[in-house]
Amino acid sequence: MNRPDALPAAPVRQHADPDREAAPVPGFSARLTAPLLLGSLLNPLNTTMISTALVAIGHHFGIGAADTAWLISVLYLASAVAQPVLGRLADVLGPRRVFLAGLVVVIASGVVGTVAPDFGWLIVSRLLLGIGTSAAYPAAMAVLRDESARIGRVTPRPVLARLSFAALGSAAVGPTLGGLLVMLVGWRGIFAVNVPVALVALGAALLWIPADPPRGRAADSAPRLGLDPLGIGLFTTALTVLVFFLLDLAHPMWWLLAPFALLAGALAWWQLRRPEPFIDLRMLAENAALSRTYLRHGISYLLIYVVMYGYTQWLEEARGYSSGHTGLLMLPMSVAALVCSLLGARTKGIRGPLTLACVLLTAGAGLLFFLSGDTPVAVLLLAGACFGIPQGLIGTSNQAAVQAYAPPESIGSAAGLQRTAQYIGAITASSLIALAYGQSAGDHGLHLMAGVAAVLGALLIVLTVTDRALRGRT
Repeated sequence: MNRPDALPAAPVRQHADPDREAAPVPGFSARLTAPLLLGSLLNPLNTTMISTALVAIGHHFGIGAADTAWLISVLYLASAVAQPVLGRLADVLGPRRVFLAGLVVVIASGVVGTVAPDFGWLIVSRLLLGIGTSAAYPAAMAVLRDESARIGRVTPRPVLARLSFAALGSAAVGPTLGGLLVMLVGWRGIFAVNVPVALVALGAALLWIPADPPRGRAADSAPRLGLDPLGIGLFTTALTVLVFFLLDLAHPMWWLLAPFALLAGALAWWQLRRPEPFIDLRMLAENAALSRTYLRHGISYLLIYVVMYGYTQWLEEARGYSSGHTGLLMLPMSVAALVCSLLGARTKGIRGPLTLACVLLTAGAGLLFFLSGDTPVAVLLLAGACFGIPQGLIGTSNQAAVQAYAPPESIGSAAGLQRTAQYIGAITASSLIALAYGQSAGDHGLHLMAGVAAVLGALLIVLTVTDRALRGRT
């Protein structure tokens, strides 16, 4: 599908009447959106909530930061693979079915993590959690697409903004919530909390999400798509091999690059031959604006998660703060991200918020470079806030870009690929943390990460200000 390298007219027309858009829209009821919001917050919440529990888990099992990094990486590996796959299944089989199945897996993961007798079972729990929570966001986007087709009106931006806020807000409050849970009930509370939340979301979904319309007859804009199991398998295997290479950059297994290249080549060959591919490479090549959005999103979250995990570990191990105190120190980051996600959802611009976010990411990385054991608390709070503002702006702006550029009939898989880009960045961040810290977080490791983050932040600025598709936006 050939798409222009600029924002299309249709999304612009959606914002022409703010008063009408703010009014209640028949069909997009609170009952429909409530389970979607509740389910969509589980994945981002769990990606960040565990950040203030890693030290406690490491002490409990007698392992270091390089080992606990697996709890981060395995969830991101599962999510990076599962998001586009489950998004495709939502497009093909029906989003309600996929949404409900994902919540059942989340409940199982919470039980496994709560009673885990050793560290290996925690890895299993996080693997299940990554798969289960990956269903919610792409399925939610597909549910809204089906509802839009049913009532004959595009999904209003306030509805999409609430979905974005649920994801960004839960990720933002994750470190603070995680710190409080560890302080009050211990690190197992990080896993147990998923069970009641998923149960509530499951009950609400069963009651309020309508049955899936027949695939292929839901609307002219949602034709039946081929599932392409071989494409899914090649994508999953290639991404898994790449992730295992990224997981241990301290001792890189260079030989993994050969099978990755072969698998990637086979995937590209097969996708170009398929009339209905799992990943439409021709569309991505022609739709450079969407491809650049994925690249920008991945690099941005690499920087955000370096701070989310690396900075919190440094606060606990180098500065000696408890998990609860670390969560409170991350509160300005959480509040800034929440506020800015709301502001970002209300703005019609993309280029301006993204440019501001990139500048703040670079400035925050520079500030981290000068932190030490005697840095005043006020500066520590400021460092967190410098990364909270971009977190809110980047998420909503890139989501708006994906909605504008992606083919509407494939919005589930397109949303999944956006999350895949985010999780590849997060996996790289966890590898960088393990490489910099080794078995203990210290000033030298923090400064190393800050230097890399500053360089990548400068690259993000260049990618944003030179993007021709964004030049028509403020």
